[in-house]
Parts: sequence; C-alpha cells; structure tokens
Amino acid sequence: MSKNSIVRGTVLLTSATFISKFLGMIYTIPFESLVGATGGTLYGLAYGPYTIFISLSTIGIPLAVSKFVAKYNSMGDYQTSYRMYRLALRIMFITGLVTFAILFGGANALASIYIPDNSEGIAVEDVAMVIRMISFALIIIPPMSITRGFFQGYQSMGPTAVSQVIEQFVRIGFLLVAVYAVIDIFGGTITTAVGFATFSAFIGAIASAIVLFWYWKKRKRHINLYIQQQTVDRTNISSRTLFKELFSYAGPFVFIGLAIPLYQQIDAITFSRTLINMGEAQAVIDHAFSNINLYGHKLIMIPITLATGTSLATLPTLTKSFVDRNKPLLFQQINQSLQLIVLFILPAVVGMSILSHEIWGAFYGVNDFIDLNGYLLGWYAPVALFFALFTVTSSILQAISQQRFAIYSLFIGLVLKSILNIPFLQWFGPQGAVIATWIAAFITVAANLWKIKQAISFSLRQFLKRSMLMGIFTIFMALAVAFVRYLLRFVVTYQDGRLANVIILAITVTIGAFVYLWFSYHSTLLERVAGGRVRILDRIMKR
Repeated sequence: MSKNSIVRGTVLLTSATFISKFLGMIYTIPFESLVGATGGTLYGLAYGPYTIFISLSTIGIPLAVSKFVAKYNSMGDYQTSYRMYRLALRIMFITGLVTFAILFGGANALASIYIPDNSEGIAVEDVAMVIRMISFALIIIPPMSITRGFFQGYQSMGPTAVSQVIEQFVRIGFLLVAVYAVIDIFGGTITTAVGFATFSAFIGAIASAIVLFWYWKKRKRHINLYIQQQTVDRTNISSRTLFKELFSYAGPFVFIGLAIPLYQQIDAITFSRTLINMGEAQAVIDHAFSNINLYGHKLIMIPITLATGTSLATLPTLTKSFVDRNKPLLFQQINQSLQLIVLFILPAVVGMSILSHEIWGAFYGVNDFIDLNGYLLGWYAPVALFFALFTVTSSILQAISQQRFAIYSLFIGLVLKSILNIPFLQWFGPQGAVIATWIAAFITVAANLWKIKQAISFSLRQFLKRSMLMGIFTIFMALAVAFVRYLLRFVVTYQDGRLANVIILAITVTIGAFVYLWFSYHSTLLERVAGGRVRILDRIMKR
C-alpha cells in the first residue's frame, strides 16, 4: 500500500461527500425562500429523530463491516469477510423494518417532547406528520449502507462515492419540485410541503440502492475470484463467533454516528422551552433554532465533509497497518489524517466566522433577522473543527481497537452539553447553546487524542507543532480577509442585498485562500501533510 493511499481515498470520498453536502446546502436557498424559518424548524425537528433512528437501525454495522472486511482480507481470508457481509445484510433488512415501525408509530410521542404546551405556531400534529413521512427511508438505508461498508473494506471507495452523489441529486430534485408544487401550484400548507421534503429521503435512498446494485453485479465476479483463490481455510468459524467480533466493532460506531444528532436533540428539547420561559419572542426563537439546527448547520457541514471522507478512507487503511503491526506506517497515517483536518478546516471556520453576515446574506438573503443569523453563524462556525476532529479521532480509536473509549468520551461530551445548555441559554441567549457545544466537543476531542497517545505510544508533537504553524498562517489569512472586508465597506456592505454579499465573498475568499495557500506552499507545510508536491500549485506558485 502506497503512503498516499489515505490521501487518494480521502480525496475520492471527500469529493463525493463535498458534492453531496454542497447540494444539501445549496437547496436550502430556495427551500428557505419557500418555507421560511418555521418550515426550517419543522424540517429540523423531523430530521433529528430520523438521523438517530438511522444509526439505531444500522447499529454501527456498515463501518464495522468495513473494518471486519479490511482485517480478514489482509489475512487472505476473503471467504469469511464475504460470509459476514451476507449475514449482516439480513440483519439490516430486519432492523430497517423494525425501526421504521417504531418511528412511524411513535411519531406523536416524539413530537410532544419537542413542542412545549405554551408554544405558538408549530403544533404537535405538524411535527408528527413530517416524522411519519421521513420514516419510510429507514426501510432501504440500512441494507444500502451495509453494501457501501463492504466495498470500503476492499478499499474500493467508488461505489460509496457515486451512490452518495446520485442519492443526493435525486433527493434534492424531488424535494424542490414537491415543495414548489405543494405551495405554489396547489396552494398547500407549509406542513404538507415539509412532509414531502422529508419523504425525499426515501426517494433518494431508492436511487442509491439501484447504483449499488449495479456496482455489485459488475464486481461480483472479481470478489468470487478472490474467494476461489484464497489459501486460508477458516470455514470452521461459527456464525456466533463472527457476530461477536462484528458487534464488538459495531457498538461504538452507533454512538459515533449519533454524536452530532444527539447534540442537536439536546438543543431541540431545551432551546425553545428555555427561551420561551425567558419571554423571548417566538420569531426570534424560530430563526435562531432553524439557524443552528438546519440552515446554519448546513453551512458548517461543508468543512466537516473532509473529516467524513478522511474517516471513511482511513478506517480500513489504519486497521490494516495496526493488524500488520507496522507502527511507523500507522503513526504516519494517523499524523496525516489529523493534520489534513486542521490544514483545511481551521482556515475555513475562521473565515466563516469573520464573514458570517456576508455568508448568510449570500445564501439566504437580507431580511430583518440577518444580524441575528449572521451573529449566530459566526459563533457556530468553529464547532465544525471540533466535530471534524472528533469524527477522525474516533475513527482512529476504532482502527486501533480502542473503540470503547470513543463511547466514553462522547458520553462525557453529551453530559457536559446537557448540564451547560440551559444555564448558558439563560446567561447568553441563543448563542449559549453554541458555546455549550463548543466546550463539550472540545473536551471529547482532547480526551480522544490523549487515549490515542496513551494506547499506542503515539507522539502528538508533530501534530501539535504543525497545527501551531497552521494557526499562524490562519491568523495571516484572517487579517487579510478582515482588512479587505473593511475596505469594501466603503463601497458595499452585507446590508445591500444578496448580490452584494456574493461580490464581497468572491473578493475576500479569493484573497484569503491565496494568502493561506501561499504561506502553506512556500513553507513546504502543504506537501509535508499531503505526502508529496502539489502539482497544480507548482505551476501557480513556483518555489
């Protein structure tokens, strides 16, 4: 395996995830103009439990299968990895149906948890309806996810990448057409429109399943060839033994996948209740909650795509190095994974914080609440770095068989978030929920890094040293962006409309990116992290 395998896998999966997340962000522009803050709040309330039930329905098995397959394939035992896939696939069909039935049947009970009795506007029945509409996707997603995990175990990232993009294209296409038709053609309610919007998850899942089936038919012959040519005989392993090993991997994946949704669920339960009791206006609450739960959250998820792609690409690779006891390669891969995250996400979140009002205005337009939304987005943006590092460090812990600790650290973070959320909301207002997330997520990342260091005697020195250098370059970038933004204020401001904000972003982001890349390239930091020269920059910035 070449030393750049993580980079290649990360680039492929990150590109696919980025396209998916970018589409998932772009569609919120027309979606917000059609359904507004109320529709965004309703949509977010439905997606929260749905995301949790996806994790519960798959019980962490897709990524666990990825690790399982990578491990047994490295031992030359392709038959056992294929056998495990077939067994896991059956479980996924069952758990998908069970969780669909629970979510569909328990929609009213869930909705009553989110909507306080003294709430105005959104009713319990509205939330229950959209939850029922989204529950249908649970029938298809578990078996689809297990197939993605199987391909990833073979270090074949193409099926996951392509199916992910197709799923998002189909989902968003159906969503926008349905919402537009319900509201502008048939004159329906926002609740009905949001219901069809959530049902789009089912439509997208069908499209993804069709793509994966095509890949399966295409690659089945090669998989059979591996099995036929294997020399290792392990046919005596019982199904019980295989499941025991698989679930030892799978358990932590459930909780890791639930991390962000669980943080959001704490907000969903406490946010409105706390602010209503404080006498905050319902319009302010709706705008603030839809910001941190949907519209602003979609924006900060763009940087997190790098972490998602990195974690998916590194798990099989790190697992193989760990099983082979190749510590030098393992340490190199861990360093590369962590540094890639900080290299790209740190400047992104700092830039997003500085330009938060312009970003909000460019995507969602200028209205009476732009100051509130821009202010909250500026506070919320750094959360992306903590969530990204948590995702990757948890993946590393799983690869080195320390998956239980990932659960402990997440539990600590959730307890902190639960304890801090209400008092911080009372002290700081809507931004208090964001600050509570900051603190909780930072503690989990610090705990994960400590455990990685302690478990395999991994030195954090190179990571911390290079992160400090990235921080310095980010400061240079931030100063350049802030200065250019200040000069532009004499000509145009974020209050001048969406086009004005697009122009401001085009200029400031271009200059900021150039400054950061210039320092990163000429200091050789970029090529040290990437594992080689970056040919595109070689042509632009000749060193």
